[in-house]
Amino acid sequence: MCRNIKQLRRPEGPPTDQELHDAALQFVRKVSGYRVPSRANRAAFDAAVDEIAAATRRMFRRLIVKAG
Repeated sequence: MCRNIKQLRRPEGPPTDQELHDAALQFVRKVSGYRVPSRANRAAFDAAVDEIAAATRRMFRRLIVKAG
């Protein structure tokens, strides 16, 4: 669905907050159809980006990665 979202799980460690935000922003843009939301929709748009980034951060904290 979102061809431009890159994989953030990598051996050198978890993604940065900026990487999580950028991926969440790209996802919300894709599913909402807005590149830049109107003023009326800005709060909902920004809240969705923050919630998705937070959920992704929690997921990375909980992932169990096996070595090798």
